[in-house]
Amino acid sequence: MNILWLVGSSTLAVAGSSDRDWASLVGQRFTAQRDVVYRRVGSRELKLDFYIPYDRKPGPTVLYIHGGGWETGSKEQYVLWYLPYLQLGLRVVAVQYRLSGEAAAPAGVEDCRCAFRWVVKNGAKYGVDPERIVVSGGSAGGHLALLTAMGSGGIECPEQDGPEPHAAAVINYYGATDLNALLAGSLPSVRKWLREAADVRALARQLSPMTWVKPGLPPVLSIHGDADKTISYQQSVELHRALSSARVSNELITVHGGTHGRHTWTDADTLRVQRAIERFLRRNKLTGAVRR
Repeated sequence: MNILWLVGSSTLAVAGSSDRDWASLVGQRFTAQRDVVYRRVGSRELKLDFYIPYDRKPGPTVLYIHGGGWETGSKEQYVLWYLPYLQLGLRVVAVQYRLSGEAAAPAGVEDCRCAFRWVVKNGAKYGVDPERIVVSGGSAGGHLALLTAMGSGGIECPEQDGPEPHAAAVINYYGATDLNALLAGSLPSVRKWLREAADVRALARQLSPMTWVKPGLPPVLSIHGDADKTISYQQSVELHRALSSARVSNELITVHGGTHGRHTWTDADTLRVQRAIERFLRRNKLTGAVRR
């Protein structure tokens, strides 16, 4: 009989056990620690939410950056989307960052980089393995996740020093990879975010993940619908080609007919994507689960 041991958990789940059983037990295995301050900008406190096992044994972790066109959204918004990661034995850390109505670019990039550095340095006491952090996000959050893992487009965290931290992998849900292409389209939120730039196109290039593709980056899994009218599917196609040319391990999962946002996909597509994520994480030894 196949048995799935959840590392860092006091119990094990037998393969084939029901979703109802897992949902009934998840509250006994994981807890939420909310509003942990990772940065202060003037009087502003920026915070993280941790979803972690009670025993706090170090394990792989998803650092999740929410989307919303750099102008809306919250770290609490996608809590239910974290459940599949918890079921795989990962921890989740949700990031709050300054939105464009509060601070123009590159403030949000700087915040996400500070959050990543803070979790690498301080996360062990919350059960985070600093060498197995997967940076993830959707839409604007996917863009910020890519930049955070690639080295933040040259934008660093001013309060923290030390060696450059390295992500173990990236899961990018339909994130923007070329901001100049968005400027040429009809997405006003990107113009709002870049509004204080002396040279908008230069800053857009600096903050485009495509600019920073190079050998040695962590593995990248991109997921994108080919009917996306907000951020073109072609952006993920071009990223996939560039990463492959640089010999960076990466994969592009296409949601045929999928538009912008996971809530718009069919159940079958969502489940297919989730199975691909699970394979990606296991291939890169980034789950808390070991089959015996």
